[in-house]
Amino acid sequence: MRKVRLADIAEAVGVSTVTVHNALSGQKGVSDELRERIRKTAQELGYEKSKKEKGESQEEFQKIGVLISERYLGNHLSYYWKIYQELALAAAEKQCYTTVEALRLDIKTQVPELPQMVLQNKIEGLIIIGEIDKHYIKRLKSVVSIPMVFLDFYDRELAQDAVIVDNFYGMYQMTEILFEHGLEEIGFIGSIYATSSIMDRYCGYIKAMTEHRKNVHPEWVIADRDENGLVEFELPKRLPKAFVCNCDLAAGMLVNKLNARGLRVPEDISVVGFDNFLYPGYADMKITTYEVNTQAMVRVAIKKLMKQFRNPNSGRGLEIVSGHVVMKNSVRK
Repeated sequence: MRKVRLADIAEAVGVSTVTVHNALSGQKGVSDELRERIRKTAQELGYEKSKKEKGESQEEFQKIGVLISERYLGNHLSYYWKIYQELALAAAEKQCYTTVEALRLDIKTQVPELPQMVLQNKIEGLIIIGEIDKHYIKRLKSVVSIPMVFLDFYDRELAQDAVIVDNFYGMYQMTEILFEHGLEEIGFIGSIYATSSIMDRYCGYIKAMTEHRKNVHPEWVIADRDENGLVEFELPKRLPKAFVCNCDLAAGMLVNKLNARGLRVPEDISVVGFDNFLYPGYADMKITTYEVNTQAMVRVAIKKLMKQFRNPNSGRGLEIVSGHVVMKNSVRK
């Protein structure tokens, strides 16, 4: 006979697995009426408490699902894989087990499928890496009520419990570096409506340009990706003296395109990036950049999720993690 799981009780009562765990282990955040209903259902189903719940010593890992949209799983996936690997290591230190799944589009309907790890009640909490469609978030939340934390994406209404890098002031600092080096004609490379992160970085660039009372030339604000996230762009004939790029991948592509025109970096045009991540297949071009503290971000994300495990109403809100400037060789001295 199959052993009764917390997920079985959760399905019978119509609540999340975490709520069942909290009710049976005496945790806060569950009303007395609901706690009694869960206990009664568990008894009827023949549920047997684990050694941990009985007070005996046994390690029990909580199961965390990690979801990444397939739009980020192209040729340059490595940055998000780096975040996931650090997340998995940090989770293990907190007695948590992680499993990752790609958010895929249904071939016929072009509507993202719900994660199997969610549908099969295999996880107790979910961390979503990268920006995903808001309609999908609504759909996901209507189906399941497990704790969720959004990493590298924030939305005031839907993705409230989130951790992001300081995109705005990070890019503001990168633009200021160019002004400090006497460069005043500055362009921006990034699709500003593609993600909230790129939008925030663009706004940081605009802040610096506005403070220095410099015009932003429309032809120097260059979109760098399509709706599927594929990074590619073309340069105008007339170029500024410098570019700030929304990520190091775009910065690396820019250097290659400038070299193809016979222009040198930084002698002819200066370039700064964001992330401080060397993408596979690209030479280390020593691009001055803003390093994202991914280790701190994943630790904060897990901490917020653990707070929700203990109390579903806690840990909510946005947390911004600062990075730091890394000076290399792509800015004219």
